[in-house]
Amino acid sequence: MRVRNYTAAVIGAGDYIGAAIAKKFAAEGFTIFAGRRDGDKLASLVQEIEFGGGRVFGRSLDARKEDQIVTFLKDAEREAPLEVCIFNIGANVNFPLVETTERVFRKVWEMACYAGFLAGREAARLMLPRGRGCIFFTGATASLRGGAGYAAFASAKFGLRAVAQSAARELGPKNIHVAHLVIDAGVDTAWVRDRIRERGGEAALESLPPGRLMRPEAVADAYWQLYLQPSDAWTFEQEIRPFAEKW
Repeated sequence: MRVRNYTAAVIGAGDYIGAAIAKKFAAEGFTIFAGRRDGDKLASLVQEIEFGGGRVFGRSLDARKEDQIVTFLKDAEREAPLEVCIFNIGANVNFPLVETTERVFRKVWEMACYAGFLAGREAARLMLPRGRGCIFFTGATASLRGGAGYAAFASAKFGLRAVAQSAARELGPKNIHVAHLVIDAGVDTAWVRDRIRERGGEAALESLPPGRLMRPEAVADAYWQLYLQPSDAWTFEQEIRPFAEKW
């Protein structure tokens, strides 16, 4: 492992994509600051990274709370310069329009859009004085088009994409790489497998063709490649999908 004097913050360090991102950047020598709503659930991730020789801090974090985001990223900066901030909160829900409550719509927007704005703003405030850094946002198919039952989720993801694009136009000339990763796929998680089982039963899950779901590790690798891009060839938006995905 090449030890780097940098911190990578993962906001939304869940059991699958977020954990894979944290492990990838830890393996590349970054100090990891991992945040999720229930910080106790980070114990196994912290243990795995530390067992592999990495350095990691797991924190409880409600990314909708401005004071918590500010503290989380400032603490990351104190350990080592904040080089990478990855916003990875999903908030995927599906309700018919007339059954989408005000509470659901607002909560999804707070989690998937407003929290992304807070994370991007605070990361930029730390990176701008150094004139370097990367701010990455996890998007979805819903970032590009709405679908039946996805009024809340798609509107939030559309908004996050707009935040990311605005930030990229503003911060790119100041040597801050802002990118938006569109995951156009079902990712191989327990939640996705449960949804497949609910729709088609156990047979639908068993008949799932190889390569139909995306591995969380593949998402982490995509983020790592974005980080490695030279500044004269930066990507703002990248779409990734399995070879078997129909689009």
